[in-house]
Amino acid sequence: GIIENINRIEQELTVNYEGRSVKYDFGDLDAISLAYVLSIHKSQGSEFPCVIIPLHTQHYLMLQRNLLYTAVTRGKQLVVVVGTRKALGMAIRQQDTRKRFTALRRRLREMAGGDSGDSRHHLTRQ
Repeated sequence: GIIENINRIEQELTVNYEGRSVKYDFGDLDAISLAYVLSIHKSQGSEFPCVIIPLHTQHYLMLQRNLLYTAVTRGKQLVVVVGTRKALGMAIRQQDTRKRFTALRRRLREMAGGDSGDSRHHLTRQ
């Protein structure tokens, strides 16, 4: 959830859980815990004491070996994988071999002054 409001006069905290607001008295705040969530992409280059990785076949487009490797290597003391064995197997087997269509070649041509008829424009793929 997301904290919507802190009312110091009424001593209440309002938390929004996916569209549903819940009020807590300050005395009941031990019933909730502060938590942070990061995507695998945003966690690149960071380290954390504990990492929890949800893996499920419903997220099959994200089940890729390189993403799993990145997620697992973020945890320095504990890594917990929550999900199905099938999803884990899919992630291990799936290498990121998809091509990315960025239109970079076309954009560079446009920046260089347009298309002169030569489709190569001295741009090579590496």
